[in-house]
Parts: sequence; structure tokens; C-alpha cells
Amino acid sequence: MIADDAGAESSCGNVPRQFGRYMLVGLFNTAFGYAVYAGLTYALTPRLPHAYMAAAVIGSILSITVAFVGYKMFVFQTRGNWLREYLRVYMVYGTSMLTNLILLPFVVAAAAFFLTRKEYAPYIAGAALQGGTILMSFFGHRHFSFRATGKR
Repeated sequence: MIADDAGAESSCGNVPRQFGRYMLVGLFNTAFGYAVYAGLTYALTPRLPHAYMAAAVIGSILSITVAFVGYKMFVFQTRGNWLREYLRVYMVYGTSMLTNLILLPFVVAAAAFFLTRKEYAPYIAGAALQGGTILMSFFGHRHFSFRATGKR
């Protein structure tokens, strides 16, 4: 039987195939997230001090939402409660999002120290902080965000 919150593949599917789909969605989402971050940083820089922080928050919210839809429909293919799974995705990504927001000013400062064109520092820092949690988040989503919560 299929569990309340997840399709059969979420709990017992072919992990290599599922991970391959996860990587495809993740690759798209990383590019999407960085494009949103870079675009907002560019657009907001003349208007806000430290615009890259606002860009990071807005970009994270949009990127996590896009990732959620891709994971739910293409990777884990669950039929569970959308809101519950969406909030769980935020819990999995929340740690890395907060860590990135804390680290971002320091990485921007470090990049600016080494660059002759200081205005590129937020873009390089944002790119440097994009990755890093792929494997951890896959298993977090597989076993928490989109996990089966009970059998019927």
C-alpha cells in the first residue's frame, strides 16, 4: 500500500535513479537560484546598502519553492499533503539557508579583499555558497520532507 504522505518510490524506490533525478532538479534549481540572486543583487545594489542580503533572502524563498515543486513532482513523486511537505522542505533547507545568510557578509568581505573589482564580490560569494549540501539534503528530503508518515 502507498503511505499517507508519500508515493511508493519515496520510501522504497530505486535510489540511484531517484538521486539522478534529484541531481537534474538540483542543477536546474542551482542555476535558477543563482540567477535570481545575481539579478536581484544587480537590481537592488543602487537602491539598498548590502543589497546582496535582501537578494539572498528573496532568492532563497523562490529557489526553495521551485525546488519543492521539482522534488515533489519529478524526484520523489509523492501524493502527500503539499503544505506539510513544503514546510518540511523548508526545515531541511533552513539550516543551510541560515548558515549561508550568516556566512555571506564574511565571504563577500573575503572576496572583496582579493578582488580588484570589489563590486563583483557579492556575485562570487553567492556562487561559492550555492553548493555544499547536495548529498545531505537529498537524504533529508528522502527521509523527512517526502517520507511516508503512516500506512493505510
